[in-house]
Amino acid sequence: MDNPATNVGWFTRIAHPGLFLKWSRHLVIPLAVLTAVLFAIGLYYGFAASPGERYMGDTVRIMYVHVPTAWLSQFCYAVMFISAIGTLVWRHPMADVSQKAAAPLGAVFTAVALFTGSMWGRPTWGTFWEWDGRMTSTLVLLFIYLGIIALWRAFDDQLKAARIVAVFTLVGAVNIPVIKFSVDWWQTLHQPASVFRVEGPSIDAAILVPLFIMTFSFSFLFLTLHLVRMRTEIGKRRVHALERAAARAAGGAQ
Repeated sequence: MDNPATNVGWFTRIAHPGLFLKWSRHLVIPLAVLTAVLFAIGLYYGFAASPGERYMGDTVRIMYVHVPTAWLSQFCYAVMFISAIGTLVWRHPMADVSQKAAAPLGAVFTAVALFTGSMWGRPTWGTFWEWDGRMTSTLVLLFIYLGIIALWRAFDDQLKAARIVAVFTLVGAVNIPVIKFSVDWWQTLHQPASVFRVEGPSIDAAILVPLFIMTFSFSFLFLTLHLVRMRTEIGKRRVHALERAAARAAGGAQ
């Protein structure tokens, strides 16, 4: 007779925390090594081998950090959005783990994007900050991330917190298209899309290639850290479950 444990589908396998810990442990080190290699290549080409821009000079190098972190600030929220649906619709046991693990990473990427954006703005636009559509909506995104992190910490029962945070995450997702299309909807200091355009990128290849490498570097950094944080969160929940069980056993013995 076949063993039922060997006949489960891939969705079930990744849903079980124990199985997730088993297969994901083999990915952490390879992903970390790949991330380090990509960063070494990207930093070399971005900050040493690539030329400065005709008008902005070496200021353009800020873009190699700003653009990837700005993109990841929204991508992290997309991961949380999908995880929130998994929590509310499918009750996926790993969905809230994924969502909780992604929130601090999204907050950090958003904060770095805001900081590097202000560093870009001072020599380029003459100001560190301007309350235009994209800057303001990105700042709102940071506050949403911080609110989600605070909500997770406000509840001892993480299963109850997961449902409340999932609803909050779905509501907050309305800010993502505002960030994306703010340069088209309102007058803003930010330029329209310069890479993914119908007529092709408007950036020279000498700058575009390092930008892509750095974007992949930061993306794999997120993937690695997200995986590690998910594994850590599962471990924390197991410890808390054992502590609660021990407390109940001690209470029953009295």
